[in-house]
This record gives sequence, C-alpha cells and structure tokens, in this order.
Amino acid sequence: MQTPPVVAGEPVLARAVRILSVFEPGRAELGVAEIARASGLHVATASRLVGQLVEQGLLTRTGSGRLRIGMRLWELGQRASPTLTLRAAALPFLGDLHAVVGHHVQLGVLDGDEVIFLERLSAPGAVVNLTRIAGRLPLHVSSSGLVLLAHASPEQQERVLAAPLERRTPATVTDPARLRVLLARVRRDGHVVTDGHVHPDATGVAVPVRGRDGAVVAALSTVQPHDGRARTLVPALRAAAHGIARAHGIARAHGAEDPAPG
Repeated sequence: MQTPPVVAGEPVLARAVRILSVFEPGRAELGVAEIARASGLHVATASRLVGQLVEQGLLTRTGSGRLRIGMRLWELGQRASPTLTLRAAALPFLGDLHAVVGHHVQLGVLDGDEVIFLERLSAPGAVVNLTRIAGRLPLHVSSSGLVLLAHASPEQQERVLAAPLERRTPATVTDPARLRVLLARVRRDGHVVTDGHVHPDATGVAVPVRGRDGAVVAALSTVQPHDGRARTLVPALRAAAHGIARAHGIARAHGAEDPAPG
C-alpha cells in the first residue's frame, strides 16, 4: 500500500499510522531518518511520534537503536481482527490442501481495492511466490485478487477498472476490456488460472470461499510452477474451499463474525 502524500493539518493519529505503515517486508528495522523519508514526515515530527509509539509499545527499539513493530501492536491486532474466525476455520483445510498440491497455498480477503493474505503455507524449494502473510497485491494482478474482484460490487469493479492498472509482468491483464472479459469468465467457471501474471515462473489458481448466504468472503489459491499443470488442482481447491465454508459457517452460528469487506 502506497503512503499518501502529507497534507497540511493532518491529524496526529493519521501521522502515527503513516509511520507504522512504512514497516513492510524487507523493511522490518528502520532508523528515524528512514522512517521520516518513507512516511513523508519531517525528521523532527517523525522522531517525536516514534518516541510516543515506543512509549505505548507499538514500536520497539533494537539494541542498535533502530525501530521495529512492537509486540503490543501485534497483540491488539490479534485480539480485534475480524478475520480470526475465518483463518481458524481455514487452517486445517489449508494444511490438508498443502499436503496434496505442494508449493504454496494461501487465503486472501478483500481490503479496499487490494487482496490481503491472511495465511500462507509453503515448502522448501517451492516455486517463487511474491505474496506473504499480511502482504497485499492489487486485485487485478493475482489469482486471489481476480476471484475477489469478480465477485465484488459493480461499483468497486468500475472503480478498479477506471484506475491505472499496474503491470507486474507481460502477462498481467491491464486492459480494462480484457479484464472485464476475464472477470466474467471467473464468475462463469468458478475459478481462475493466471499463468505468469505476478511472476513469469509462477502460475496462480484460485477459487472463491463463500459464506452461508452465498456471498464470497475469501479466495483460496495455490501458486505453482508455470508448467501447464496447475489447472489440474482446481478440484482439490474447490473441495478445500467447501470445507472452509462449512467450518466457517459453523463458527458463525456460534457467534463469530464474517470478515468485513473493504
């Protein structure tokens, strides 16, 4: 997620979120100057807010004085996340699916105009995969995102189609007309196969996970080598998605909530 430009009079809370948002995979530890540069804040402002975030346990200092996300932030996120029930319902089925298909299996949900991945299981030597737990991708890029976009509201689909569509590889669909056709095919077929859309060496396969009312609440996917064999895994994905939906429905019947769509 890109950090928006700083605006005059931006609330302190918004600036604190701006700081926390710069900690991404590959940027787990940062100095104050790096945080200021990445967040677009003045160094003095960033330093003052960093100190307050450390006091509250949302950031923590390493032995060298650099900053990391604090355990308090993880604790609060785990306590309040609306996706915990879905993730808990999915984990046994993700494990079984991974034993069958190998490489990577993952669960993603809609958040704004992106897919965010709640869980991912991998194996040593698996094909390259640019997704990670709590990582995000634009909806039009990945197989999971395409499943979620295909079942999003018409208003959201039009908003995504009207925005600039990032190209990750030559295979990424960035033409709105072609993307409309692809989304219609996803709805018709109940799955999508994306050969080389995120990385030239990888193929994504995804199916929807539905709630009790039939609405799509998540996308279940696997990332496999780009060798033409990934589509044979669709039946296994569908069986796992059905199991997740059933387990999640039971959890909801006992008072748990669905994840709130973005």
